[in-house]
This record gives sequence, C-alpha cells and structure tokens, in this order.
Amino acid sequence: MFDLWKHQISFSSHLQDRLSKFTSPPTLSTLTLLLLLCGHAHSQCKILRCNAEYVSSTLSLRGGGSPGALRGGGRGGGVGSSGFCRALRSYALCTRRTARTCRGDLAFHSAVHGIEDLMIQHNCSRQGPTAPPPPRGPALPGAGPGPPAPDPCDYEGRFSRLHGRPPGFLHCASFGDPHVRSFHHHFHTCRVQGAWPLLDNDFLFVQATSSPVASGANATTTRKLTIIFKNMQECIDQKVYQAEVDNLPAAFEDGSINGGVRPGGSSLSIQTANPGSHVEIRAAYIGTTIIIRQTAGQLSFSIKVAEDVARAFSAEQDLQLCVGGCPPSQRLSRLERNRRRAITVDTARQLCKEGLPVEDAYFQSCVFDVSISGDPNFTVTAQAALEDARAFLPDLEKLHLFPSDAGAPLSPATFLTSFLSGLFVLWFCIQ
Repeated sequence: MFDLWKHQISFSSHLQDRLSKFTSPPTLSTLTLLLLLCGHAHSQCKILRCNAEYVSSTLSLRGGGSPGALRGGGRGGGVGSSGFCRALRSYALCTRRTARTCRGDLAFHSAVHGIEDLMIQHNCSRQGPTAPPPPRGPALPGAGPGPPAPDPCDYEGRFSRLHGRPPGFLHCASFGDPHVRSFHHHFHTCRVQGAWPLLDNDFLFVQATSSPVASGANATTTRKLTIIFKNMQECIDQKVYQAEVDNLPAAFEDGSINGGVRPGGSSLSIQTANPGSHVEIRAAYIGTTIIIRQTAGQLSFSIKVAEDVARAFSAEQDLQLCVGGCPPSQRLSRLERNRRRAITVDTARQLCKEGLPVEDAYFQSCVFDVSISGDPNFTVTAQAALEDARAFLPDLEKLHLFPSDAGAPLSPATFLTSFLSGLFVLWFCIQ
C-alpha cells in the first residue's frame, strides 16, 4: 500500500526549501511547514489579485494608443511603453509580496515566468516607478466590464494569455510487458517488479506496481496504478486514484468524480466511455490528460502533460520512468532469441501486423508480448498505446519510433539522414 504521508512530507520539505529563499525568520518557515502538514489552514495566496490588478492597469494601454506603443523599451520608449513597464514592475512587486504563500501554486509560477518574459520583450528596467493601485470603487456609469483575469484553474488559457502562445506538452506511456515511452522519446522494455514511480513532481505522483507474467519469468506486467493529484489551493483538494486489474473505478478513492468543493473543483474530472476497461482523467488546472486501460490482464497508462508541470521536480525526485526511462539494470532485450516463448515469433508477427502495419517500436513490443504470453489480446494493448500517442503527441513526426534494442530514440527522419550519409561516405570512398 502506497504511503501517502511519506510523499506529503517530501512535497512539504521541497516547499520549505523554496520558502527559505524568501523568508528571513526561520520560525515563520517552520510554522508554514507545520500548517501545510497538519492541513488546518489554507494558504492565503494572492496571485489572483495580482493578476487582476495587472490586467486593470494595462487596459488603457491595450485599448488605445499606437500599435507600437507597447513595443518600445522602458528606458527610452514613449508614454505607452513606460506605462506598460510601470505595470510590469507593480505586477512583479505584487508577486514578491505573496511569494511566501504561493510557492506551490502553478498560477504563481506561470505569472513569475510571464513577467520575466514580458520585461525582456519590452526592454523594461527592473528599477523604476510603478503603476498606481487600481481604483477600488464601483465602475463608472456606462463603462463596460474589462476582460476577466486569467482563470487559475485553466492552465492552457492562462499560459496562452501570459505568454502569447500555446503551451508545450509532453507524452509518456507504459503498457504491456511493460514497455515505457519516456518524455524524451526513449522506448524501453522493462523487467521492473514491485512499485516504481512513473512520475513524481510538485503537482502529480504516479506509481506503477508490476509482477511477473508467470512464475520465474523476467517479463512483468503492471497490475496496479496509484495516481495522486496534489493539493492546489484555488483549484482542487488532494485526490487519489487507484486502479487494479479487474478493478478500474470511475471515481477517486473518496468516491468523488471531480476535484472537490473548491472554486476550480471541476477542473479535475473522471470520465469513462467503457466502464471497467477505459478511464480518462482530465486535470485542466495543470494541462494534463491521463488515460488508463485494462487489456490482457494488465493496466496501461498514457499521459499528455504540460512541459512546465512535467519538469517541476527537485533532484531528490530523480527516479521517474517517464523522465529517464527504465534504469539500465532493469531493461530487457526485445530481440533475444533464446527467450522462452509461448508461440513462435513468426506467428506473433502475423497477429501484430494486422493492426500495426508499421514495424516500429509498438509493433516490436506487440511481437514481444504476444510471443511471450501467447495471448493475442496484447495486440489490442499495443494498438491502443499507439492511438493514445497519436492523440497526445503535438508532433506527429515523432509518433513512430524505431529504437535500437538499447532504447535510443530514432525517428524516421533520423533514419533517412543516417542512410543518406552512409551512401555519401561510400560514394566518396570509391571515387
């Protein structure tokens, strides 16, 4: 059984390290840590107020003036540019004032990075006048409402508004024997037994528990998945999802199907189109979608996650199969000829070829699983993993991987380049 308390302590320790950079009295940092652990108080993060004040102070700059007004620099630009830089300095000051209580808040981190980007983009100096505080009184008669502040529980919308572009996403999957496709497009077949973390960052923890497919076999399959969506202030309460073979619930452990009673609780939800075999969890507040499937007596995991979220971890959280792939000592060769097989490789190839015409890593994994287990249902497992990748990968040129047996990524474009380079070298040598 996974130890929730251990990971709460790990996450809170990380927060305390980050808080120490902004807090002078050590007693305040200690008190904050204790409040987080005990759960008797909610953090008073004021990032929403900072966002709203920034939007309010730049309304006139965005709505009027010449198109070039916002492109000028803070050191020598016109009135519009200097006003924009004043608003950015005020925005930065507001985030610094609430830093103590926002260190675990994704909206806060997005705002800080967005301010840095905008100050560089508009050539603003860090020192200088700030914008006056926005009026707190009622709106003037006839004045229409301004644009709403970014929703802290809509990651994609907030990121696009702060950065002027859509966010980047990463994809990871674990299926079959298990085979792991990492964020960096490495593809490994693993012998991992027991509990191993697929993800372990500041917002999400995913643990897979595997056991041998048969007594004495090196090959294993995932029999249990534990997913923890960590507490995020305005958006969700901490939620735990657990699935086991023959028990794929369409609800969190506490029986809920969303993130709780907080204002952004609906930004986390569970859906199922095929109860007992396919569950989809959407976490809009961190730009994440997870698909869990059960096929051939094993569980498959597939995720699309925002880059910022996937990379939000410390050095202590270094063991993540989605980040580094399987450790070298835990990798299996898919091409080993003397492995004990339930059916011949040729038969397995014929079965897999029907649904996987491209002989890529998914096809190789299918042949491996079907020949070892003798179960044709593993063809469906590999096909579903490929379809998830097709839906989740923003760059479809990286859909089909043709890895070496050691797991190095090799895309079709890389293969073609290597082949043409080899022909060129051969031509050069015979001249």
